[in-house]
Amino acid sequence: MGDGLSSNIDSHTCLEEERQALLSFKQDLADPSGRLSSWVGHACCQWQGTSLNPPLVSCNNRTGHAEKMDLRNPYPDAYPDDWHSTEYRRSFLKGKINPSLIRLKHLSYLDLSWNDFQDYPIPKFIGQLKSLRYLNLSYSQFAGEIPSSLGNLSYLNYLDLYLYECYSKDMNWLSHLPSLKYLNLSYVNLNSTGVRWLHDVLMLPSLLELHLSSCQINGRLHQLPPLAINFTSLLVLDLSDNFHISSFPVWLLNLIGLKSLEYLNLSDMDLEGQIPRVIGHLCKLKMLDLRFNKFDGDLEEFLSVFSNCQKNGEMGSQLQHLDLSANSLSGSFPESFRHLSSLKTLDLSSNSLSGSFPESFRHLSSLKTLDLSYNRMNGSVIPQGLGQLSQLVDLDLSGNSWEGILTEAHFINLTKLKTFRISRDNKSASLSINVTYDWLPPFNLSTLYIKNCRVGPEFPVWLRSQTQLVDVLLDNAEISGRIPEEWLLTISSQVQYLQLPDNHIGGRFPFHFKFPRITVMDLSHNHFEGTLHISPINVPVLTELHLSDNHLKGTIPPSICQVPTMIILSLRNNQFSGEFPQEWSLWRDIVVVDVSNNTLSGKIPSSMGIPTTLRVLKMSNNHFEGEIPSSLQNCSALVDIDLSGNELAGIIPTWMGSMLSELQVLQLRFNFLSGNIPQQLCHLQSLHILDLSHNNISETIPKCLGNLTALRSKVSMRTFFGSYDELTTVIMKGRELEYTFDHALDLVMSIDFSSNNLEGGIPDEISSLVGLGSLNLSMNQLTGKVPRMLGHLSMLETLDLSHNHLSGEIPQSLSSLTSLSHFNVSYNNLYGRIPSGFQLQTLDNSSYIGNPSLCAFPLSTMCQGDEDGGQTPAGDVEDEHDNGKLGFFISMVLGFVIGFWGVCGTLLIKTSWRYAYFQFFDNIKDEMIVAITVKIARLRRRL
Repeated sequence: MGDGLSSNIDSHTCLEEERQALLSFKQDLADPSGRLSSWVGHACCQWQGTSLNPPLVSCNNRTGHAEKMDLRNPYPDAYPDDWHSTEYRRSFLKGKINPSLIRLKHLSYLDLSWNDFQDYPIPKFIGQLKSLRYLNLSYSQFAGEIPSSLGNLSYLNYLDLYLYECYSKDMNWLSHLPSLKYLNLSYVNLNSTGVRWLHDVLMLPSLLELHLSSCQINGRLHQLPPLAINFTSLLVLDLSDNFHISSFPVWLLNLIGLKSLEYLNLSDMDLEGQIPRVIGHLCKLKMLDLRFNKFDGDLEEFLSVFSNCQKNGEMGSQLQHLDLSANSLSGSFPESFRHLSSLKTLDLSSNSLSGSFPESFRHLSSLKTLDLSYNRMNGSVIPQGLGQLSQLVDLDLSGNSWEGILTEAHFINLTKLKTFRISRDNKSASLSINVTYDWLPPFNLSTLYIKNCRVGPEFPVWLRSQTQLVDVLLDNAEISGRIPEEWLLTISSQVQYLQLPDNHIGGRFPFHFKFPRITVMDLSHNHFEGTLHISPINVPVLTELHLSDNHLKGTIPPSICQVPTMIILSLRNNQFSGEFPQEWSLWRDIVVVDVSNNTLSGKIPSSMGIPTTLRVLKMSNNHFEGEIPSSLQNCSALVDIDLSGNELAGIIPTWMGSMLSELQVLQLRFNFLSGNIPQQLCHLQSLHILDLSHNNISETIPKCLGNLTALRSKVSMRTFFGSYDELTTVIMKGRELEYTFDHALDLVMSIDFSSNNLEGGIPDEISSLVGLGSLNLSMNQLTGKVPRMLGHLSMLETLDLSHNHLSGEIPQSLSSLTSLSHFNVSYNNLYGRIPSGFQLQTLDNSSYIGNPSLCAFPLSTMCQGDEDGGQTPAGDVEDEHDNGKLGFFISMVLGFVIGFWGVCGTLLIKTSWRYAYFQFFDNIKDEMIVAITVKIARLRRRL
């Protein structure tokens, strides 16, 4: 009879009150994917979901009561690598939780995870579901304070509140959950609870797993003494990304001393010193994660903490996952690693480990993931025993100083390998993969990353056999010739990252293939030629296109603006011509546009300011004309503007200083800009490179330049833009210097106003820019004295004040500029002795020519009184020197007048003589004018 009742209830019906409660619950939810479409009819115990998540509601076979409701979004489980996609978001349940849920009085299991409840608070009435044993609200977009009513769920075994926007001020409700075995409060803000949360958690007698990652628990717990711990069987402890203190708190040492622990995560806590020896007593440990700390010592010391377990043979049989990445561990690899025979994951990346590849690794037969990247490892031979790790799936050897040759033997048994990364930390070709021509590897990779390692010269046959590649990078692999079209066609359907920069690959650009999933294509620094044909049909989700330093020509096709996902476009150093596409505004999310060093012409599109996301705009060394478009002021996030080397006219817009507050680099040199230097530029607190040289800018240098914060503080916070190889050219020390993000661009502090028509004096306020490395004010009409305060610019390497009308003496204070390596004050009206001590840094007298009243070493002109050791007043020395010079120039003029008719006939007949003669006269004219002007000025001062 019991079986008949069970069958009747299970097959045909459910309790009406509970069915109505479920329908009311459904009514308040948005369900775009139709996951609740089966919630019709009376058999609510048979309501199913999609094929990805069959039972949504489960009932007790005997009583018919609904006991389990599983509304977890199925998409992350079905497609774990693509959970940010549109399909995942479409599978959200949205809205609020209807209170009708409390009518399900026998509900013991409730899972609402991975949905979107749109920042609604967690309903307090969930605390009335007193039969709950399992509650999972993780990743469900709840917000606000965790309700204390959850403390009424006294039967609860499992509680997962992994939520980003929630917080708790009082965790006392936890003490009412004596049956709790699993607790996850990761990302819940517990900062306001002080130390009370710790007492509440430690009192849970049944706890087996505790996850408190990123809960903003701070260092106030550091001084707590050892605390009583009510649980003794804890298996999992995750306190990562908390505290951020240098040493272990005493209570934490007490907590991790629980010998039952199998999983310990103390990553990202800024812990320093050696790894605590108490960890060596955790002989049951299977997973240890200590990454992103500051632990030092060598590996031998680390392994010694497990000496007790090793003696008992337990260490080798237990530990499966070890992550010590991003610490400061040093030394070479000890042979004792051979005892960790159960290891499946070993990550030692981003440390300071040295020496050669360890032979002992061949004993780690269970290893699936090995990451030794970004250390200081070297050695001429990577042992062939690497090829015996038959279980290896992921291998990362990048960012070291490897040398030697990899052969077939290094890969012979790696049949399961899916990810292979290897690179040297510099471009020298002392590492190579040298296999027989027709070798076919035993693996088929999904990720291949090779950098600064010789693979070429031809496109290798073994690489053509890799037909499942999703992510491929071959950077500086010395590959020549063309990309095999059959290989490219094979991988085109699934490849997402295709990066082959800095090789010698040529031929036509391969965009006639369809790449439906590609997001990043980098073929820069190669020999591709022909025109650029790109269609959103072929690359519908492309976000980054890097084609710089090739031989592409023709126009930039307007269709490139129809690729809606474009974020980075780099076409630098090609032969593109014509106008830039006016369809610019079709890009919604563009961040970087670099078309510098081409032959583009016309006006910069006025539509440029419509995609306000733009952060880097480089259009230098083209033939753009017209004014700087005012629409750019809408791009308030701009960091870098380089429009130099064009034919732009008009004024420097004032909005550059008032609207572009994040600007770090502004380069407008070699144009036809006029007007003044806007005062508004002084508001750019992050500006560290300002180049307005070679224009027609006039008036005075703004005194407010002393307010440029980045140049005052010697600090520049450069912004990183994905895989964009930002290149900035700065003219310093008399030559063009190139800087990249990886190579000191953030350290360049430069102001260049040279070759303009600036007048007035050099503002003393510039002396407050103590971070300035280069100051070029040459080729202007500046007057007045060289500011003595410039001696405060202790970081200055370049100071060029040449070709102005500066007067007075060179300040002795400049001799304190010990970093100065390029100095030029030539062709001014300076006089007096070159300061002693300063001359040792500037031995080249070309730095001073054109100042006839300067004397002392390194000039050949001696100051009066130097011969007899006496001191002559500076004014007398200057007068005598000037008198001699003035007499010389007057005599020359008289000679010219007397002899003119004697030679004029010859000059009229002989063209080359005529040109040379008048060229000579033109050259001395300036010096005559300077000498006469200086003499008159000094006579006036004396009178």
